[in-house]
Amino acid sequence: MIAYRTDCIPDAEAVRRVFAASGIRRPVDDLPRIRKMIEHADLFVTAWEGETLIGLARALTDYAYCCYLSDLAVDRAYQHRGIGRELVARLRALLGEEVALVLLSAPEAMGFYPKIGFDKADNAFIIRRIR
Repeated sequence: MIAYRTDCIPDAEAVRRVFAASGIRRPVDDLPRIRKMIEHADLFVTAWEGETLIGLARALTDYAYCCYLSDLAVDRAYQHRGIGRELVARLRALLGEEVALVLLSAPEAMGFYPKIGFDKADNAFIIRRIR
């Protein structure tokens, strides 16, 4: 049985494992950077099977107008079971109706987000990170 939690922040090693197992492009070989990503996030919604972290949504928000969904990752062994959809639904419930949820999608995930309620936006800009 999958348990969803909003009351705990996973440690960097658990997050690194989910990132690596999910296929998401993150700095999995840079644990200090992952720690910093965790420390500066505003919200975590996590999915667990027993004591094992299997999915997470990590977000940055002002709690009033907008929220950036920085990471949505589910271990490949658990994908296609609605876990990503549930992580987003629980994040939206925490944020309420006044807060817009925005994200940058990896090319291979572009088809997923419209299925869970996201609209594609053509008015975004980005300055890419160097490393």
